[in-house]
Amino acid sequence: MSDLLAAAAPPKDSRRWLALVVMLFAQLMVVLDSTVVNIAMPQAQAALHITDANRQWMLTAYTLTFGGLLLLGGRIADYVGRKRIFLIGLVGFALASALGGLAQNEGMLFGARALQGAFGAILAPASLSLITVTFTDVKERAQAFGMLGAISGVGAAIGLVMGGWLTQDFSWRWCLFVNIIMAVVAFFAAIPLLHESKAHGNTKYDIPGAILATAGLTSVVYGFTNAAKPGQGWAASETLLFLIGGGLLLVAFVFVEARVSNPLLPLRVIWHGNRGGSYAASVLMGAGMFGMFLFFTYYFQQSLGYSPLKTGVLYLPFTGALIVTAGAVSPLLPKIGPRILMTYGSLVAAGGLFWLTQLKLDSSYATMIMPAMILMAHGMGCVFVPLANTALTGVADHDAGVASAMVNATQQIGGSLGVALLNTFFTTATTTYVAAHIGSLGAAKAAALGAIHGYNVAFTVSAFLLVGAAVVIFALIRKDPEHEGAVTGEPSDRPLVHVG
Repeated sequence: MSDLLAAAAPPKDSRRWLALVVMLFAQLMVVLDSTVVNIAMPQAQAALHITDANRQWMLTAYTLTFGGLLLLGGRIADYVGRKRIFLIGLVGFALASALGGLAQNEGMLFGARALQGAFGAILAPASLSLITVTFTDVKERAQAFGMLGAISGVGAAIGLVMGGWLTQDFSWRWCLFVNIIMAVVAFFAAIPLLHESKAHGNTKYDIPGAILATAGLTSVVYGFTNAAKPGQGWAASETLLFLIGGGLLLVAFVFVEARVSNPLLPLRVIWHGNRGGSYAASVLMGAGMFGMFLFFTYYFQQSLGYSPLKTGVLYLPFTGALIVTAGAVSPLLPKIGPRILMTYGSLVAAGGLFWLTQLKLDSSYATMIMPAMILMAHGMGCVFVPLANTALTGVADHDAGVASAMVNATQQIGGSLGVALLNTFFTTATTTYVAAHIGSLGAAKAAALGAIHGYNVAFTVSAFLLVGAAVVIFALIRKDPEHEGAVTGEPSDRPLVHVG
């Protein structure tokens, strides 16, 4: 009988592990892009004369389109063909990166970053789907996704150092041009190694849902940004127009999702307490944490005068602590349960941010900044490892891909909203401080101390966002998914985990 079963099983691709290298390489490119560009932001801002109010678009233009189109990208990859979309994603990402590297003004750069996010939103799920269908053996699939997780963690660290090196020794533009080289290598390696596959059945797309979600979020972010502009503010008519308009578009998105036959986001996925709590916490954690990277990049390079390379290296303890915590939390999850771990983690991360509200122009990295970073990384690890499980609590097999992709989408969306909101608080606080102290301190010193005041205000708001995440987690996360009918059965042909 075993011989008959073995004969009936489809033969394994002898080059599947080489194919995995290609898919991991593409994932590495997507992961690198966010951290590489982060280090280069001060230089790009100066070169293109981008205002402090608008600089956050260098990050949010990417994260908005990536997070907003991720679910649609997964469906497109499934129905059009995963290999085909993988190759299209690589070409598009490379062309968008070239456009960004050649940018002559802020509009060109922001547009290129938005295109990068859009192509990343089809490339990432296509890569994950290909891993799922390439590795049919459960153990091999677990190994493949384990390697994917490692690439994502290590890639973030590589990106920080690479971004500093490229910016310092070449130009900020090479932080975008490097994607062209990586995409070309992955493209020509993928053609002979990857096999085409696609899902069958209903191939309709929820285009209105994708447009409403992305447009609504973009409008809200623009409202936040407009509030920071001189002569505007939170009560300005233009600010209110974009904030209210964005809110109405998001309400319309929910209305559409409740009525279309092929929703981008089936509402049943988010109405469950554990899942809804997980996504809400993911948004708040992303909003609170993304701003930290933005402000530290400017603090290290502009306030302290550090080089881009040194700035990248100073982030490494954060990445290392996050990886170590993630490894330590996994075996604790079945014993402690997600609610306690996640509540503890969000409060610890908030504590790290509250610690940073005492930041000064001459704060010690070793005794203040690095310990706060490690605290935040430890807290994040305690949240995001259990969150990957609670986000799948009781979800049906056919919704598993959407439910898991939502974790990454909500992190990106939260980061987009958070960076825009926090940058507005920073800009407003800095401007107010300088105006009040320029007479007594002089322009240069008032500007330097005003920036520190702005960072402290932004860190305070970030900390309260993470406290909000703790409240949501404690109120909504109830049971270990293991005891509540988590996903069972064979894995679907959609990726169950999205790491990025």
